[in-house]
Amino acid sequence: MIGYIGSRLLRAVVTLLITITLVFVFIRFSGDPAAALAPPDAPQEVIDQYRRALGLDQPLWKQYTAYLGQLLQGEFGYSIHTGLSSAQVFMGRLPSTLLLGGSALAIALLLGLPLGAIGALNRGKPIDRFAMGFSVFAFALPNFLFGLIIILVGALAFQTYVGASPDSFVDVFFPALTLGLASMGAFARFARSSLLETINAPFMVAAEARGIGGRRRLLRHALPNAAIPLVTLIGLSLGGLIAGSVVTEQVFGWPGVGQLLVRSVATRDIAMVQFIVLAVAVTMITANLIVDLLYLLIDPRIRSK
Repeated sequence: MIGYIGSRLLRAVVTLLITITLVFVFIRFSGDPAAALAPPDAPQEVIDQYRRALGLDQPLWKQYTAYLGQLLQGEFGYSIHTGLSSAQVFMGRLPSTLLLGGSALAIALLLGLPLGAIGALNRGKPIDRFAMGFSVFAFALPNFLFGLIIILVGALAFQTYVGASPDSFVDVFFPALTLGLASMGAFARFARSSLLETINAPFMVAAEARGIGGRRRLLRHALPNAAIPLVTLIGLSLGGLIAGSVVTEQVFGWPGVGQLLVRSVATRDIAMVQFIVLAVAVTMITANLIVDLLYLLIDPRIRSK
């Protein structure tokens, strides 16, 4: 078990280091931030001053080692537009994104898991085909298109706009539904296949032969075993919802991290972009690590290794 935990921790550290490196390299090869910051008619001398102020006149390897050193010291740089710490700006936007992502995950779970269970318990029946057809539609529908439809319907039919503020239930529900729609479809299909596999397992047949009732077999035997693979999907979806909030926040004008990332990329705010991508990477890596550790609790076969 110690080796299992150690290998997962090592994999998380390596993944984080690779992510930091790729973000650092891609940002610097995507254009000159100094030229983007300077006025359009600025002479080359002014651009060079911006470059020296940002440390971009140093060799790439020196910039990289300096950046790693700053990260180890807990220094994440400052926004070139606000002058505030990138961590401070990020934390100001984080509550709105957590509210949106948490609500989206809750909607996806509350709708997707029952939908998958209904399909599995009614395999081959019209309700199964309807449930799976709806889940495929939800998974395939682009979230920005669904969001635009909601905005247009609200504006034309109800003379209102939804999603601009996290202060009311309606303004939270519809962006969260838009963001969680694809995850809901994935949860439904995955829950159906996992539950079907568990229902047809030999231990379920043995439980039926011992005279255990259908409801007890479902609640005490089928659902706990079917939930094991779903833990992985939920962990991946948690990080994906935060990363995927970029489009949804732009569509609804939601004041979160996703909208901040788009603006930072457009204005070449290097420190802000690096910190946001790093924070999203840490979120997804941490979610995967927690899922791996949860397997120790819910799957005794891992603990016995």
